[in-house]
Amino acid sequence: MNPFWSMSTSSVRKRPEAEEKTLSGDLRTSPLRASTKKQLPSIPKNAVPITKPASPATSSQSTNGTHASYGPFYLEYSLLAEFTLVVKQKLPGVYVQPSYQSALMWFGVIFIRHGLYQDGVFKFTVYIPDNYPDGDCPRLVFDLPVFHPLVDPLSGELDVKRAFAKWRRNHNHIWQVLMYARRVFYKIDTTNPLNPEAAVLYEKDIQLFKSKVVDSVKLCSSHLFDQPKIEDPYAIIFSPWNPAIHDEAREKMLTQKKPEDQHCKSMHVSGLSWVKPGSVQPFSKEEKTMPT
Repeated sequence: MNPFWSMSTSSVRKRPEAEEKTLSGDLRTSPLRASTKKQLPSIPKNAVPITKPASPATSSQSTNGTHASYGPFYLEYSLLAEFTLVVKQKLPGVYVQPSYQSALMWFGVIFIRHGLYQDGVFKFTVYIPDNYPDGDCPRLVFDLPVFHPLVDPLSGELDVKRAFAKWRRNHNHIWQVLMYARRVFYKIDTTNPLNPEAAVLYEKDIQLFKSKVVDSVKLCSSHLFDQPKIEDPYAIIFSPWNPAIHDEAREKMLTQKKPEDQHCKSMHVSGLSWVKPGSVQPFSKEEKTMPT
């Protein structure tokens, strides 16, 4: 039983039925009295909110791992805020899309534009703990294992905990994980590697390391048009170039606005204008004469 309710019910003594009838009759005929301030019993620190059913065993977490005071609505709000931050950051070459089935799973792809992994297109999935943001850091797993010192050669999981040993609420964010995943392809770190072979080759035989990286990039590119491993309508899917579909979209992205349009847009002021467009001649609205 909720300790709040047990305290409040035990503090009230049940009156006999006859006494209750007498009191109710007195209340109907007695004059109004000055209202007195009532003081509610204090809520115990370990009391469970009344909107949630109290469980027999007191626990700080619910069955799905989410903190009892947060609930699914707080989790959904947190993930929505995280995705909004990702959109605002505009990370170059990184694109993500939350899953349709679960907001705790995000699909993504990284485009590498220069460096040792140039022309690499690496699809990945981000797995977010169900007790986010108080749990462990999110996991990032590539669809195909990339030849990299910090990527597990069997599972394809990136060593995210290297940068986020302890996930701190309101300090660490998912966009930082994505930025870290992009940065590892430009700045190679070989300390405590998940792929010892890649680390040794990078330190001892850079030419062989580059050769294996090129093979890894080609392998990922050859599977770029494969169907996603997870069936989800929001999964990122690539298709071969189709001029009938993609030419128009390409032109829209490459077409730049004319300078006149940009100038007019910068000079546009919202609200009513009392100057005729294209001149400095003032004008006013015509006043309608009311019939007498």
